[in-house]
Amino acid sequence: MFEAVTFLRMFARVTALCTLAALLSVASSFELHAQTSATQQPDIDPNVERRDIREFDIDSENVEFGAFVGIISIEDFESDVVVGARIAYHINENLFIEGTYAQATAGQTSFEVLSGGAPFLTEEQRDYVYYDVSGGYNFNGELFITDSLVFNTDFYLTLGAGSTDFGGDERFTVSAGAGYRLLLTDYLSVRFDVRDHVFNSDIIGVEKSVHNLTFTLSTTFFF
Repeated sequence: MFEAVTFLRMFARVTALCTLAALLSVASSFELHAQTSATQQPDIDPNVERRDIREFDIDSENVEFGAFVGIISIEDFESDVVVGARIAYHINENLFIEGTYAQATAGQTSFEVLSGGAPFLTEEQRDYVYYDVSGGYNFNGELFITDSLVFNTDFYLTLGAGSTDFGGDERFTVSAGAGYRLLLTDYLSVRFDVRDHVFNSDIIGVEKSVHNLTFTLSTTFFF
């Protein structure tokens, strides 16, 4: 009986010592974790370094003026160099109104070249001159050259009407097209345009609607 009681007392003492040691170990672990958390850097640094981006906007003025050069394909009369000028008023960043004036010289028809007969037009009548007024809509965008150099761009659609002086007569003309504008500075841009000028013509026979495509490159300034 005495030996059993002694064994139980020893077992209780050992259990108490083990429990105390475990508690001290847990307390030490919590203290170490707290110290580590206080000195450890966060996984995500909230102080994000800001980049300086150089971005050109359209100047505060709304008038755009420039000259262009390109190629015009005159239906039935070959292709020729076209030169002209355009002026636009930007109502807002999306809508604009534009006036265009240009001239070219028509070549010979395939019949004239092959037959060697009398020409359809005199030299004066081969002068091709057109002017029109168009409405346009910009789809604004950006072109990233480097991480710190960004250019504003516009892809735009146009629709307009005007007149074409060709073949000794003035003809009502409808024009439609698209273009791309790259703003190099806040006042200078480079544009590439594609336009189709449609009018009725009976120069080489039965009257028909002719399509005259122009591809032009221009430099424009904002005032």
